[in-house]
Amino acid sequence: MDEGALSRRSAAYDKAYKFAIRIVRAYKYLIHDKKEFVLSKQLLRSGTAIGANLAEASGAVSTADFSAKVLIAYKECLETKYWPSLLKDTDYISQRAFEDIYRDADEIGRILFAILKKVRIDN
Repeated sequence: MDEGALSRRSAAYDKAYKFAIRIVRAYKYLIHDKKEFVLSKQLLRSGTAIGANLAEASGAVSTADFSAKVLIAYKECLETKYWPSLLKDTDYISQRAFEDIYRDADEIGRILFAILKKVRIDN
């Protein structure tokens, strides 16, 4: 892979890690303050899986392996965007909280999609 793909992967990982921290904090808020245990668990699982899959991608043994892990991270990102919508529409989080989480997930998703396009075009 070229140096550009590597630097985007690092930026994606850093953003995904910071995002995961926010998701863990949102989960704590939802279970402690809102007493919501089902949807919040789904948000926690998918929101933290993005970075975990990127960590696995960094140890990929081939371009195909790397691409597969980034694709999983991308799909987890898409799923993560679903849960804040549902939490907002069921009055568990505010419009602002929804927008913040959704915007960050969307940004990470765009980065991951760009990495996937680059890796798949080059190979």
